[in-house]
Order: sequence, then C-alpha cells, then structure tokens
Amino acid sequence: MILELKNVFLNEGSKKNFEYSFSMSDIDINGDYPFVSPVMVKGEAQNRAGLVDISFDVSFTYKRPCDRCFVDATRSLNYRFAHRLVSSLAGGENDDYIEVPDYTLDIDELVASDIILDLPVKFLCKDDCKGICYKCGKNLNHGECDCSYEEIDPRLEALKELLK
Repeated sequence: MILELKNVFLNEGSKKNFEYSFSMSDIDINGDYPFVSPVMVKGEAQNRAGLVDISFDVSFTYKRPCDRCFVDATRSLNYRFAHRLVSSLAGGENDDYIEVPDYTLDIDELVASDIILDLPVKFLCKDDCKGICYKCGKNLNHGECDCSYEEIDPRLEALKELLK
C-alpha cells in the first residue's frame, strides 16, 4: 500500500490514520513460509513540529518448526513500530530518519522489513522446550528416554582412578 502523506507533511499538527492487511506468505525464511495469515496493520502518521512520526501495530500468525524439538509451532505475534519521516535529508544518509521526497511511502515494504528484523532468532514451541535426545532422537517434551548418559571419554578414564 502506498501511503500519500503530502497533506500531513504540509500541515503542522495534521494526522492520517490507516488500517489494512497484506500477505507475506511468499517470504521464505530458512526454507519455510512461516506467515500463515495476512499481516494486519493499524497506525497513524502525525506531523509534529514539521517532522512526521509514523507508528503502527502489526499482528499475524507465525508457524515454524521449533528450533529445539522440530515440532511445528504456531504463534500469534504482535509488534509495535515507530519511525520518523522527513521530506529531505541534508547531508546524506541518516538511519534515524526515513526520507520520503515525493511525500509517498510504500508502507508494505517498511512493515515487512520491520517484522523480519524483529522476528525471534530462536523460535521455540514453548519457553521450556526440552528438545530432543542427542542419542535416540526422542522428543524429551513427551517424557525421558532410556539412553544412558554416563559414558566417559576413554582419554579421561585415568582421572576416574583419582576419585577412588
């Protein structure tokens, strides 16, 4: 969605609200397409002292395999983002501002990049996920396995004698 902000930029104190949804289902993250619902966006752009502040809330359903046990996990995620817009930047680039020289902003691109940058690095099915057994592959969230973990590295076997 292209957001037309000319009236907001030219009239101090003016505000523009927006609400819409768009799909991110074609975005591939590590071989998965985790965006299983449209992204709902609701926000406003407001001129404050000649600078335009834009803020928006996003919500969507995210489905991806757990990074510990590999079971598909679905979670509803909600984020809030805010940016400062200017019509021109004096002196080159500045990461604190987004330049919109023609008073239009591709809000889809901004929302998508904000979401992708804010996604959790480690996605878990639940906070206390136990993962899988490294020997037999059993999901430890469903109970303990029968594997023995008391194997001693043969190079350290001589140290066992010191403990006797």
